[in-house]
Amino acid sequence: MAKKLKITLVKSPIGYSRDQKDMVKRLGLRKLNQTVIKDDVPQIRGMVRKVKHLLKVEEVDVEDEGGMKE
Repeated sequence: MAKKLKITLVKSPIGYSRDQKDMVKRLGLRKLNQTVIKDDVPQIRGMVRKVKHLLKVEEVDVEDEGGMKE
């Protein structure tokens, strides 16, 4: 089973720096309460760490789908 991160935007990035707004966009989040599932890799963890005050993050186990990619 592959580890994934379930990332939800719970607070608006309005009023925060341009870097933080861009990081939310790079994670694929556009709307409040939107959720995305990303691979649990150091690059994504670093992005999450930069805007952790805006996000809710959960670790989930996902069975490999036979080579299918997101």
